[in-house]
Amino acid sequence: MIVYPAIDIRGGRCVRLSQGRDDARTHYYEDPVEPAVQFTQAGAEWIHVVDLDGAFGGAPLNLAILRRIAALGPKIQFGGGMRERSLAESAFEAGASRVVIGTRAATDPAFLREMAKAHGPRLAVGIDAKDGLVAVKGWTAVTALKATEFAQEAGNLGVSTVIYTDIATDGMLTGPNWKSLEEVLQACPCGVIASGGVAGVEDVARLAALSKAYPNLVGAIVGKALYEGRCDVAGLLQAAKVR
Repeated sequence: MIVYPAIDIRGGRCVRLSQGRDDARTHYYEDPVEPAVQFTQAGAEWIHVVDLDGAFGGAPLNLAILRRIAALGPKIQFGGGMRERSLAESAFEAGASRVVIGTRAATDPAFLREMAKAHGPRLAVGIDAKDGLVAVKGWTAVTALKATEFAQEAGNLGVSTVIYTDIATDGMLTGPNWKSLEEVLQACPCGVIASGGVAGVEDVARLAALSKAYPNLVGAIVGKALYEGRCDVAGLLQAAKVR
């Protein structure tokens, strides 16, 4: 199971939000490249980067920072405002190894199918859920689409990776929503990366154990727990090894 240390960018700085609320924002680094250096030196092969300016505004604004992080050497999973194919391709050109689409994927199946066909394993679909329903536009709007149904649809359309985030747990350091995660794992025919609420080594170890029952659980995104000093990348990488 792969651990993805997370870097969220808002206004050019590294931040974390609580439950996706922009008014519940904590600043950690003036330069988002600084934690990327630390994560890379600790052995992270992947870094999950979210352009929050893009998520809220509809188009990525931090591709220059993406280039600087990618130059360090790790693979970058990049999302935020990827609502046109051309924007996703710009992110690939800037160094992303995988691009995450969310809002338009949830509202436009034809776009999702086109992107899956064009980019295959280089594409992930972000499924952000509030009370089991898919949220879009930087989590500011909730649709009538069930997260489990969307996960199944995405996999059936050829998507190889889904990133499932439970908004209620995100940034709260209370652990994932295990029940809803299992429901998505049962419904989704492709790989699932768990996101939201991971509080430290114990949660990652539990996710690794869960991946024995659900081989499609392929990764975990960890953000605030790292920034708050509850764990480090080396410990998470060790915990993620399936025993």
